Amino acid sequence: MAATLIWISLLVGLLAGLGGTEIQQTTLHPLVGRMFVHTLDHDAFLQLPEHVAVPVTYHAHLQGHPDLPRWLRYTQRSPHHPGFLYGTATPEDRGHQVIEVTAYNRDSFDTTRQRLVLLIADPEGPLLPYQAEFLVRSHDVEEVLPSTPASLFLTALGGLWEPGDLQLINITSALDRGGRVPLPIEGRKEGVYIKVGSASPFSTCLKMVASPDSQARCAQGQPPLLSCYDTLAPHFRVDWCNVSLATARDFLTDALVTLLVPLLVALLLTLLLAYVMCCRREGRLKRDLATSDIQMVHHCTIRGNTEELRQMAASREVPRPLSTLPMFNVRTGERLPPQVDNAQVPLILDQH
Repeated sequence: MAATLIWISLLVGLLAGLGGTEIQQTTLHPLVGRMFVHTLDHDAFLQLPEHVAVPVTYHAHLQGHPDLPRWLRYTQRSPHHPGFLYGTATPEDRGHQVIEVTAYNRDSFDTTRQRLVLLIADPEGPLLPYQAEFLVRSHDVEEVLPSTPASLFLTALGGLWEPGDLQLINITSALDRGGRVPLPIEGRKEGVYIKVGSASPFSTCLKMVASPDSQARCAQGQPPLLSCYDTLAPHFRVDWCNVSLATARDFLTDALVTLLVPLLVALLLTLLLAYVMCCRREGRLKRDLATSDIQMVHHCTIRGNTEELRQMAASREVPRPLSTLPMFNVRTGERLPPQVDNAQVPLILDQH
């Protein structure tokens, strides 16, 4: 009975919190192809006094839908840590999206709702055709989402790449890529994949790390070839055997080649066939001149005789052959009346 009263009081408190919820609205501007991170802070939602720790959990979804859009993810380590909405918008997501977030106070069961208006647009500046992805095993995804560690990673990576134009493209937990949950031992982390893009080409150091020789050494359990100083250490422990480099390809050339080459081949074959049929014809005059007179006379004689026989056959009037008439007996030359039923004639006549 006591447990029932507790649950009833909790339900009443939750409904009271929902009834008094005021919706706050915040406008954000994510960019297509750029990492977007929004922190769900306890103080910003619940307006708590300073130095007051309250366990809070969040629930976020796209307005009118039960889940978040496909490009946006949510994570929170525990109710005592802030939550994060993060992801990279694609060109298909360009436009206007509304995210509704509800914060639950686990102590008082108060709720606060907030509406995030996302205006997704294209980024300004040059494109980022050169992209590299690093597996950082010394951090969890929540530890690199804040702006400070992310900026520190880009600054440290500038020693291996051209500094000044590096941009975060995506951050993904290693668990989302099939990684294993680490043992509850101090210092063990889940790991996180960090993708960085730049308008500058890859450095020689990065190319050597991703070379086939380095991959062969990694397959044998040896460290890859690294011709430069690891500026990411000791703050970030990067698995250099899991570094991937990608260059953006222009598929317009491939599309043109795929379409134009067959069209050109078909056009050439059409022209060749038209030339053979129209421009290489011998004609009757050239054919007759190339044929001997004797062969021509012989051909004309056969043709004339054939036409004469056909005319004679068409004009003759003779009775039809008996073999073409019905009921004709070849042996006796007599016709049998059609009424005779041969089945009634005995095969063996009576002998007297």
